[in-house]
Amino acid sequence: MNFYALIPAAGSGSRMGRAVEKQYMLLNSVPMIAHAMMVLAREPRIAKLFIVLSPTDKRWNNYEWQGWEERIEVLRCGGKTRAETVLNGLEAMSTVCAADDWVLVHDAARPCLPDEMLDKLLTEVSDDPVGGLLAVPVADTLKRASTDASSGARAEATVPRAGLWQAQTPQMFRHGKLVEALRAAGSDMTDEASAIEQLGLQPKLVESDSRN
Repeated sequence: MNFYALIPAAGSGSRMGRAVEKQYMLLNSVPMIAHAMMVLAREPRIAKLFIVLSPTDKRWNNYEWQGWEERIEVLRCGGKTRAETVLNGLEAMSTVCAADDWVLVHDAARPCLPDEMLDKLLTEVSDDPVGGLLAVPVADTLKRASTDASSGARAEATVPRAGLWQAQTPQMFRHGKLVEALRAAGSDMTDEASAIEQLGLQPKLVESDSRN
């Protein structure tokens, strides 16, 4: 049994209205994707990182990746949505991944994953029959907006937050099961756990914190 990491990085940045994709925005003069890669690359249990880019990505080669050759493999098979990108990456990884190998899917624009949280996820989920994800119990009061948009957004009701968690990444599942789940779920899934849930399974929630 091996551990692999997959970083979907095919987003166009259109949701943020920026000319630069958010994975390439700089944090301390370094692209956010590099920060996301670093914490995964220094974890010895992770055999390799797969970076899934858009086939038309022109920014990756603008940066210096010397020294990463043994730790990463770039796959230019990203899709139109996150789910498509992850599934395309997983299918490309099938040449090296067995069905029961673990894959940790991590956001390219989530640069502050603490080492101890990654260790906690690996430790708590590696023996789990389903898999799991880092998540944080919801602390803020949640409001449901009225469907009547004629007067702008208005609070229609307060949503009880008991039992609600905010999903983070990495999300860690068996390669074969995640491929099955994403194929069945379609391209609209916003995270991997949602696809697993649609199979009738319950991913483990591993408590994280707001640093991630």
